[in-house]
Amino acid sequence: MLTLRWGSATDVGRVRNLNEDSVLAVPGLFVVADGMGGHAAGEVASRLAVEEFARLAERTPVRAEDLTETVRLANEHILSAGAERDDQLGMGTTLTGVGVVGAERGEQLAVFNVGDSRVYRLAGGRLEQLTVDHSAVQELVDAGRLSAQAARSHPRRNVVTRSLGSDPGPAPDLWLVDPAAGDRYLVCSDGLTGELEDPAIAELLATNPDPQAAADQLVVRALAAGGNDNVTVVVLDVLEVVAAEESLRQTATMPVPDGATAVLPSGELSLPPTQPLAT
Repeated sequence: MLTLRWGSATDVGRVRNLNEDSVLAVPGLFVVADGMGGHAAGEVASRLAVEEFARLAERTPVRAEDLTETVRLANEHILSAGAERDDQLGMGTTLTGVGVVGAERGEQLAVFNVGDSRVYRLAGGRLEQLTVDHSAVQELVDAGRLSAQAARSHPRRNVVTRSLGSDPGPAPDLWLVDPAAGDRYLVCSDGLTGELEDPAIAELLATNPDPQAAADQLVVRALAAGGNDNVTVVVLDVLEVVAAEESLRQTATMPVPDGATAVLPSGELSLPPTQPLAT
C-alpha cells in the first residue's frame, strides 16, 4: 500500500497563444501529454489522450498491461478523430506518466513514455531521468554523434520519433519501479526541460517540500528562463510504503470506520479516498 501526495501546474508560456499540453493528476495515475507543435489540433490530441487515461483511473486495480492497452486506445481515438475532421487530420501528442499498479509483492510504480516528455526521480538527493526521449537528437546522442549538451540547442531537438496519432500505433516504453518512502517523481513536458537544465530542476525539487509548491516554482522558473513553449509538470511524493504482508496484518485488526466498505475477501480494506491518498 502506498501513501502519495502530489501537485500539478501548467502554463501556456510566453510565446504560444494556445496551451497544447494536457495533464491528469488523480489517485494512482499521473499523466502529461504534449500536443505536437506544428501539427493540426495538438491540443485536441493531448486532451483525447488524457481522457482515455482518466477512464482507466476509474478502474482498480490497474495492471501494467492496462497502461499499454490505454496507450493503444488513445492512439486509435486520436486517429479516428483526425479522420472525421480535416482540421484535425495529422494531429499528434507525446505522452508520459506514472501509474500505481498491482504486483504479487505489492504495489509498484509503472513509468511509461511515448515521445520526449519525461519522468524523473529524485532519490537520496540525486535526480535521475527514468524515461528515454524518443527524439532525433536522442538517437544521435545514443550513437555517440552528439553530446547531451549540444542536443539542447540542436536544430532537430523538437523532432520526435514516436508519438500518439501515428499509424501503426507507437509502442510505449514501460518500466516497473519499486517505490521507496521519500522518493519524489517529476512528470513533465519539454516546455520545462527545454528551459531548465537538470541541476536547476533538482534544486527546485529539493528545496520545495510541498509538491504543489514545487510544481508551481518549476513553472515559474521555466517562464522566467524564456517560456518558449507550453510547460506542464506533476510532482509526486511517495510518503509511505507498506509491504503487502504488513498491510494484511494491519487490516486484520483495523476497525471498519463509518462510510468504509467492509473487509474484502482478499483481506484489504477499502476506505473512502482522502488526500493524501493511500492507494
